[in-house]
Amino acid sequence: MKRLRVGIIYGGRSGEHEVSLASAAAVFAHLDRSRYEPVPLRIEKDGRWTLAERPPTTMIAADVIEHARVDSGRSPRATREVYLVAHPSEETILSIARSPGRSSGGDADSQALVTGLGLDVIFPVLHGPYGEDGTVQGLLELANVAYVGCGVLASAVGMDKAMMKAVFAARGLPSVDYMVVRRGDWLASPDATVKAIIDRLPFPVFTKPANLGSSVGISKARTEEELHEALRVAAQYDRKIIIEQGLERPREIEVAVLGNDTPEASLPGEIIPSREFYDYEAKYLDEGSQSIVPADLTDRERVELQRLACEAFLAIDGAGMARVDFMLDRPTGRLFLNEINTIPGFTTISMYAKMWEASGIGYPQLIDRLIALALERHADKQQLRTSAI
Repeated sequence: MKRLRVGIIYGGRSGEHEVSLASAAAVFAHLDRSRYEPVPLRIEKDGRWTLAERPPTTMIAADVIEHARVDSGRSPRATREVYLVAHPSEETILSIARSPGRSSGGDADSQALVTGLGLDVIFPVLHGPYGEDGTVQGLLELANVAYVGCGVLASAVGMDKAMMKAVFAARGLPSVDYMVVRRGDWLASPDATVKAIIDRLPFPVFTKPANLGSSVGISKARTEEELHEALRVAAQYDRKIIIEQGLERPREIEVAVLGNDTPEASLPGEIIPSREFYDYEAKYLDEGSQSIVPADLTDRERVELQRLACEAFLAIDGAGMARVDFMLDRPTGRLFLNEINTIPGFTTISMYAKMWEASGIGYPQLIDRLIALALERHADKQQLRTSAI
């Protein structure tokens, strides 16, 4: 049987570049070589696409981040540039190998060897803006290439927390009270902005960049002074800031979703952060955070979490995979949707993989399922008419 050529896109031009390296390393390490031929497509921090000389090595996220710090942001040597031709063709993704040469007039020139990569499916392992937000998915749609995961709309809604919450509300799904502040309004009137937030939401509150993941730029504010600082931090990462009503010591529960039109949900897992909440350091740098899979829940709670996770997935028109995060209020037992992640952390020790393993689907099988779902969805789209005539 002919092996499928799988282009794995990783890295990216976002604050979650290093997290993507860790996820991609796990995919490369566990892709069945008897069925698939992986092709490493790395997006550098400056946005250049390259055919990497070698795929990322298997490391946990903290090791990758530390390696990146030591490396001072230098990019690994790549043999060829990569370009995606944004129209359907036999060779949609091209690699270019450049070699120095001289023209007949003696002026310095360049010669380039252009090769089509002949990929069967793309597996984006990108986190954050310019990868998880529908931008790469839009390019792949234009080129009519099969790809793993959510489409343009679901990716964009899943990345933008303000739009996500609006969609959840329209679907009748439970979320905590929140406000949206634009960076320009905050810069123009910081005191008035803070007063409007305090008048609406009692402390504590959480401030988040609307378009980012991995808990980057998130702060908890208990006072007016802390709120000013929290807005300043979030505004460094996005032009829209979400301010959410905080809950006192909620349980943080997650559910993995897999599928297309008929998604299924995993057993839930619980995060016990090493810090007051599950921020970036607690996720990737501290060793004290714990994950409990499956979470200690009643049957009623488990069933409701799984139902809500699938409802959230369908609400954004998800495809392939997503991880849905919840908060369980201890005093009342109420469940609140926190967010949906359309390309969650994807190492073997990430919650998405661990929850499916506890549900009976191992990591290699999970990769198989995701690629099959991508091909199924792509084949279904090919049945659509593109002309009214």
